[in-house]
Amino acid sequence: MSTPPIQWYPGHIAKAEKALIEQLKKVDVVLEVRDARIPHSSHHPQIQKWIGDKPHVLVLNRIDLVTPVSHQLWLDAFKAEGQVPYCTDAQHGKGIKAVIKAAEKVGVSINQRRRSRGMRPRPVRAVVLGFPNVGKSALINRLLKRRIVESARRPGVTRQLRWVRVSQDLELLDTPGVLPAKLNNQEAAYKLAICDDIGTAAYENQLVATALIELIQGLESSEPKPGFLPNQVLQTRYQLDPTSITAADYLATAAEQRHQGDLERMAQQVLNDFRKGLLGKVTLEVPLS
Repeated sequence: MSTPPIQWYPGHIAKAEKALIEQLKKVDVVLEVRDARIPHSSHHPQIQKWIGDKPHVLVLNRIDLVTPVSHQLWLDAFKAEGQVPYCTDAQHGKGIKAVIKAAEKVGVSINQRRRSRGMRPRPVRAVVLGFPNVGKSALINRLLKRRIVESARRPGVTRQLRWVRVSQDLELLDTPGVLPAKLNNQEAAYKLAICDDIGTAAYENQLVATALIELIQGLESSEPKPGFLPNQVLQTRYQLDPTSITAADYLATAAEQRHQGDLERMAQQVLNDFRKGLLGKVTLEVPLS
């Protein structure tokens, strides 16, 4: 990917990560939330090390922003690896009940063991983990059926760990978004930036918008199946054919046509259009075969 590299590790994340590792000792089950548009890149490489052998529930959020075909491809890929993802649209409350049941199911076996030892049952303790802005707080608010944790479509809103009671059977630990101290995989870092899952101070809009155009060009030229993304995404939105033109030239030409050559304004429009779903339902990653 283009330089400069994307790096973002604000102080509140470093502080919260230390507290999180300590709190994980009290947790029974981990709810890992990923962005359905980038299921691979939105997986924190250290999560498995942190949680060890604790039960792990994988949640793919923002399924409203991907096509049914790409969604099914990813479901099949995860199931082939022995994982069963739970798919949600936390903003609109879809798929929430299944996540609650998956977490509470863990509590059944925990309390069976507690009873066998003469101990009283207790709520299952779950932690919600994931990159910034993948929808963790929105998911918790939906689980609670009320707004109790601050939620917004920008990274860095949640800054402290907080336990919240969902029901008599389930307690949740809300956490700030977690990031590796260094983003060694820059291809993944650019996808996080495209999806607004990382702080805006970490990147330049023009480079990230160019990376998005390039990704869409690549998907359109090597689409795995019809329906993975809308036909002619860029041409439909901007009335400009991306065929036989570089992503950088496409951005520059679109800027000339729409914003008097203002590259920054065009870059912001492309990114905002993608993030709001105005380009259609676009998944930026294809499952590895």
